[in-house]
Amino acid sequence: MIDIGVTKLAIIAGIALVVIGPEKLPGVAKLIGTLLGRARRYVSDVKAEVNRSMELDELKKMKDTVENAARDVETTIQTSASDFEKSWAETTGLASNSQSVDTYPNFPQYRHPKKKWRVKQGATPNWYKARTGTRTHALSGAARVARFRPIQFSR
Repeated sequence: MIDIGVTKLAIIAGIALVVIGPEKLPGVAKLIGTLLGRARRYVSDVKAEVNRSMELDELKKMKDTVENAARDVETTIQTSASDFEKSWAETTGLASNSQSVDTYPNFPQYRHPKKKWRVKQGATPNWYKARTGTRTHALSGAARVARFRPIQFSR
Protein backbone atom coordinates (compact mmCIF):
# COMPACT_ATOMS: atom_id res chain seq x y z
CA MET A 1 0.00 0.00 0.00
CA ILE A 2 1.16 3.52 -0.64
CA ASP A 3 2.45 5.19 2.52
CA ILE A 4 1.38 8.83 2.43
CA GLY A 5 2.11 10.86 5.54
CA VAL A 6 1.04 14.32 6.64
CA THR A 7 4.13 16.02 5.17
CA LYS A 8 3.59 14.41 1.76
CA LEU A 9 -0.08 15.48 1.80
CA ALA A 10 0.96 19.06 2.66
CA ILE A 11 3.45 19.14 -0.23
CA ILE A 12 0.83 17.76 -2.66
CA ALA A 13 -1.74 20.32 -1.44
CA GLY A 14 0.74 23.19 -1.89
CA ILE A 15 1.64 22.12 -5.42
CA ALA A 16 -2.07 21.69 -6.26
CA LEU A 17 -2.80 25.20 -4.92
CA VAL A 18 -0.10 26.71 -7.13
CA VAL A 19 -0.93 24.68 -10.27
CA ILE A 20 -4.76 24.64 -10.13
CA GLY A 21 -5.41 27.90 -8.39
CA PRO A 22 -7.46 28.78 -5.33
CA GLU A 23 -10.73 29.22 -7.31
CA LYS A 24 -10.83 25.75 -8.87
CA LEU A 25 -9.19 23.83 -5.99
CA PRO A 26 -12.43 23.08 -4.00
CA GLY A 27 -14.15 21.69 -7.12
CA VAL A 28 -11.16 19.51 -7.99
CA ALA A 29 -10.94 18.28 -4.37
CA LYS A 30 -14.64 17.39 -4.48
CA LEU A 31 -14.16 15.57 -7.80
CA ILE A 32 -11.18 13.62 -6.42
CA GLY A 33 -13.21 12.72 -3.32
CA THR A 34 -16.13 11.40 -5.37
CA LEU A 35 -13.77 9.40 -7.59
CA LEU A 36 -12.06 7.88 -4.55
CA GLY A 37 -15.48 7.02 -3.08
CA ARG A 38 -16.53 5.32 -6.30
CA ALA A 39 -13.27 3.37 -6.42
CA ARG A 40 -13.72 2.20 -2.81
CA ARG A 41 -17.31 1.13 -3.50
CA TYR A 42 -16.19 -0.73 -6.61
CA VAL A 43 -13.44 -2.53 -4.69
CA SER A 44 -15.87 -3.43 -1.88
CA ASP A 45 -18.41 -4.72 -4.45
CA VAL A 46 -15.73 -6.88 -6.07
CA LYS A 47 -14.70 -8.24 -2.65
CA ALA A 48 -18.34 -9.00 -1.80
CA GLU A 49 -18.83 -10.78 -5.14
CA VAL A 50 -15.73 -12.89 -4.59
CA ASN A 51 -16.90 -13.78 -1.08
CA ARG A 52 -20.35 -14.70 -2.43
CA SER A 53 -18.85 -16.92 -5.09
CA MET A 54 -16.65 -18.64 -2.49
CA GLU A 55 -19.66 -19.18 -0.23
CA LEU A 56 -21.64 -20.47 -3.21
CA ASP A 57 -18.93 -23.01 -3.97
CA GLU A 58 -18.92 -24.10 -0.34
CA LEU A 59 -22.72 -24.40 -0.36
CA LYS A 60 -22.59 -26.48 -3.54
CA LYS A 61 -20.08 -28.83 -1.92
CA MET A 62 -22.24 -29.06 1.19
CA LYS A 63 -25.33 -29.72 -0.97
CA ASP A 64 -23.52 -32.52 -2.77
CA THR A 65 -22.49 -34.15 0.51
CA VAL A 66 -26.05 -33.90 1.87
CA GLU A 67 -27.48 -35.38 -1.35
CA ASN A 68 -25.00 -38.25 -1.21
CA ALA A 69 -25.89 -38.90 2.42
CA ALA A 70 -29.60 -38.85 1.53
CA ARG A 71 -29.03 -41.34 -1.29
CA ASP A 72 -27.11 -43.62 1.05
CA VAL A 73 -29.92 -43.48 3.61
CA GLU A 74 -32.49 -44.15 0.89
CA THR A 75 -30.63 -47.20 -0.38
CA THR A 76 -30.20 -48.60 3.13
CA ILE A 77 -33.90 -48.07 3.83
CA GLN A 78 -34.88 -49.76 0.58
CA THR A 79 -32.64 -52.76 1.27
CA SER A 80 -33.90 -53.07 4.82
CA ALA A 81 -37.50 -52.72 3.63
CA SER A 82 -37.05 -55.45 1.04
CA ASP A 83 -35.45 -57.67 3.70
CA PHE A 84 -38.36 -56.93 6.02
CA GLU A 85 -40.91 -57.76 3.31
CA LYS A 86 -39.17 -61.07 2.64
CA SER A 87 -39.07 -61.98 6.30
CA TRP A 88 -42.70 -60.87 6.73
CA ALA A 89 -43.78 -63.01 3.81
CA GLU A 90 -41.93 -65.99 5.23
CA THR A 91 -43.41 -65.61 8.71
CA THR A 92 -47.00 -65.09 7.55
CA GLY A 93 -46.84 -67.96 5.12
CA LEU A 94 -47.67 -65.91 2.04
CA ALA A 95 -44.60 -67.17 0.25
CA SER A 96 -45.62 -70.81 0.75
CA ASN A 97 -49.23 -70.17 -0.36
CA SER A 98 -47.97 -68.42 -3.53
CA GLN A 99 -49.95 -65.24 -2.71
CA SER A 100 -48.28 -61.90 -3.14
CA VAL A 101 -48.42 -59.12 -0.60
CA ASP A 102 -50.35 -56.83 -2.94
CA THR A 103 -53.40 -59.11 -3.33
CA TYR A 104 -55.36 -58.02 -0.29
CA PRO A 105 -59.14 -57.72 -0.75
CA ASN A 106 -60.42 -54.28 -1.75
CA PHE A 107 -62.54 -52.69 0.95
CA PRO A 108 -64.97 -49.85 0.11
CA GLN A 109 -63.64 -46.40 0.87
CA TYR A 110 -65.13 -44.67 3.93
CA ARG A 111 -67.44 -41.75 3.20
CA HIS A 112 -68.71 -39.43 5.89
CA PRO A 113 -72.55 -39.28 5.85
CA LYS A 114 -72.62 -35.45 6.14
CA LYS A 115 -70.04 -34.69 3.49
CA LYS A 116 -71.12 -31.05 2.96
CA TRP A 117 -71.52 -30.23 6.64
CA ARG A 118 -68.35 -28.17 6.87
CA VAL A 119 -69.14 -26.24 3.70
CA LYS A 120 -72.59 -25.39 5.00
CA GLN A 121 -71.22 -24.33 8.37
CA GLY A 122 -68.55 -22.14 6.78
CA ALA A 123 -70.86 -20.40 4.31
CA THR A 124 -71.77 -16.78 5.02
CA PRO A 125 -75.52 -16.36 5.68
CA ASN A 126 -77.56 -14.26 3.23
CA TRP A 127 -78.90 -11.97 5.97
CA TYR A 128 -75.29 -11.05 6.87
CA LYS A 129 -74.44 -10.38 3.23
CA ALA A 130 -77.49 -8.13 2.89
CA ARG A 131 -76.67 -6.24 6.10
CA THR A 132 -73.02 -5.61 5.18
CA GLY A 133 -73.72 -4.78 1.52
CA THR A 134 -71.92 -7.72 -0.01
CA ARG A 135 -72.81 -8.17 -3.66
CA THR A 136 -74.54 -11.45 -4.29
CA HIS A 137 -75.48 -10.94 -7.96
CA ALA A 138 -73.34 -9.78 -10.84
CA LEU A 139 -74.55 -6.76 -12.76
CA SER A 140 -73.95 -6.03 -16.42
CA GLY A 141 -72.34 -2.77 -17.42
CA ALA A 142 -75.62 -1.23 -18.56
CA ALA A 143 -77.43 -2.30 -15.40
CA ARG A 144 -74.64 -0.84 -13.25
CA VAL A 145 -74.82 2.49 -15.10
CA ALA A 146 -78.59 2.58 -14.73
CA ARG A 147 -78.39 1.76 -11.04
CA PHE A 148 -75.84 4.41 -10.17
CA ARG A 149 -77.05 7.15 -12.55
CA PRO A 150 -77.66 10.37 -10.63
CA ILE A 151 -81.26 11.44 -10.24
CA GLN A 152 -82.23 14.25 -12.61
CA PHE A 153 -84.84 16.67 -11.45
CA SER A 154 -87.12 18.26 -14.04
CA ARG A 155 -88.29 21.82 -13.58
